[in-house]
Amino acid sequence: MKENKYDDPVFFNKYSNMDRSKYGLQAAGEWHELRKMMPDFTNKRVLDLGCGFGWHCRYAIEKGAESVIGIDISQKMLDEAKSKTGSEKIQYICLPMEDIEFEPDSFEVVISSLAFHYIQSFENIADKINKFLTLGGDFVFSVEHPVFTANGSQDWYYDNQGNRLHWPVDRYFEEGDRKAVFLGEEVIKYHKTLSSYLNTLIKAGFEIIGIVEPKPEEKLLNTSAEMMDELRRPMMLLISAKKKQVI
Repeated sequence: MKENKYDDPVFFNKYSNMDRSKYGLQAAGEWHELRKMMPDFTNKRVLDLGCGFGWHCRYAIEKGAESVIGIDISQKMLDEAKSKTGSEKIQYICLPMEDIEFEPDSFEVVISSLAFHYIQSFENIADKINKFLTLGGDFVFSVEHPVFTANGSQDWYYDNQGNRLHWPVDRYFEEGDRKAVFLGEEVIKYHKTLSSYLNTLIKAGFEIIGIVEPKPEEKLLNTSAEMMDELRRPMMLLISAKKKQVI
């Protein structure tokens, strides 16, 4: 299922008003860790899958990338990305990431931020990325953590007074679609176990370099009363890998 919730005007308006949408990478709770996992972009050809507003595309160019292609299913997202982009080295393409096709060895770096939990088959996308990357190329991405996606509701369990008691984890080993509520709207996401993410990468010909379950940066913990609860369970999973063989 290739759902495009982000072109819905109401949903897009809510998304646009999130801090990470307005203020970019510095307002993203995981960026202080994801930035450390990014490779040297100097003179590299970069592919960004699910590029959204193009924050990572522009970061790659700022760090010396030769060129960047940003892929996103949402035209509204890409229109916003283009409005924020001054570099001619960045090309934005409106396309479901599952449908990408490039020549072998087209990129030295592939990145993706919080997008793969929207696709049904991580296996297919990993195989494609292996083909598009040069040998030794870098693949760095973030997804919603399997602990976060397992139950599907993506909300806390509350007592009668509305206090957050715990984060429910259920049906962990039952991979597949979940109806989640994000920004007050129902969206379809796909739950995958941690072992599925890692083993899929290995089978697709990647060497796993790093794995991080990021906590929010300390300075962000004081930005809202609810932020401290982000220390109670992992929300995101960050993985860096290198192409070590052709599949």
